[in-house]
Amino acid sequence: MVMLHLFREAGYDVGVAHCNFQLRNNDSDDDEDFVTHYCEQAKIKFFTQRFDTKNYAEEKRISIQMAARDLRYDWFDVLMNEANYHWLATAHHLNDNLETVLSRWTKGASLDLLKGIPIKNEKVVRPMLFATRDEILSYATDHNIPWREDKSNAMDDYQRNFIRHQIVPRLKEINPSLEDTFNNSLEKINGAYELMQRGLGQLKDSITRSEGERLYIDKNLLMLLQHPVFICYELLRTFGFDWDRCSQLIGAIGSQPGKQFSSSTHIAVIDRDYILVSLKQEMLTEVLIEEGQDKVALGPWILKLKSAKGKSIQTKRDNGTFDLGKIKFPMLWRKWKHGDSFSPLGLGHSKKVSDFLIDEKISLSDKSDITVVESGGEIVWVVGHRVDDRYKVTAQTKAVLEMNVAHI
Repeated sequence: MVMLHLFREAGYDVGVAHCNFQLRNNDSDDDEDFVTHYCEQAKIKFFTQRFDTKNYAEEKRISIQMAARDLRYDWFDVLMNEANYHWLATAHHLNDNLETVLSRWTKGASLDLLKGIPIKNEKVVRPMLFATRDEILSYATDHNIPWREDKSNAMDDYQRNFIRHQIVPRLKEINPSLEDTFNNSLEKINGAYELMQRGLGQLKDSITRSEGERLYIDKNLLMLLQHPVFICYELLRTFGFDWDRCSQLIGAIGSQPGKQFSSSTHIAVIDRDYILVSLKQEMLTEVLIEEGQDKVALGPWILKLKSAKGKSIQTKRDNGTFDLGKIKFPMLWRKWKHGDSFSPLGLGHSKKVSDFLIDEKISLSDKSDITVVESGGEIVWVVGHRVDDRYKVTAQTKAVLEMNVAHI
């Protein structure tokens, strides 16, 4: 109500959106009636919406608080588009910010969350964050601004209310100017965070490199830092890695290469010199290649096939050329596995695929992407790396089969 008063005093064209979550019986309806009548008398554009919040929370299996948040912000988005409003103002104040930060701190939040509630976040603005709850109440009294108190604010059923009624008063016994001190601390934290982000950007340039969707972190340079877990977390949090997983990863760096750590979307592999971070590949299935087929897909790759008369050979890395007369259909395209062996072109004898990949210095992360093509139970191609000597093109070849692999 104070925020609405201030907007009108400043001459802004505003509307009011009221949500009735139907959680407090008559009190919810009385709140709606109060705001409705106030806006009618003041000739303020007014919008209201009722929500079946409890059923929504049960259906989505989320808390009542989260359900109410989802419902109101979804409606706000629709309302702003339909009524052509540019900004959504909420009346969070300094004490709300204090309670939010204390709650996050007790749960081990990351530094960006300890910066507090942002004054501006896309189209949402919070112009009252400068004022304490007492200052707002005093202003409302001095200017005869009516309001209604949510009775649930007096209960300790919610964590925020427990912090409000039990924790903050005890802290104010230590520091009566808690709100002012907190506000100053937020300024320091936000400043430190800005400096950290700039420094982190420079550090990222020096210890990481990207190749496509893959990130390489120099693990030796990372371990020279005094707080490698924190740096690892800041580098990997956007890939879904939490603090505990990053702590486990750093703890495993001194062990044998090959350990893997996963988030919901990415995988981090500790290699010889690097931590390699890449998207999780979908589970690969075996794909049959029938005679005459010109294209097949396996996971994120596509294999194109073409037969031709003659003995011409494509020498590019992603191409394989084979004696068509020796090929037996259907062929099988699959992910390589331990125990596989083939006869690498030019070697003259059989070799395990695992040993071949070591000789080729294929990284641990890249090994997970290696596939093979079989004909008659024999590997004819370690895809993108080496043709089998038994299926090579010779002077006796009458027709060839060309295969080309590419990432979709």
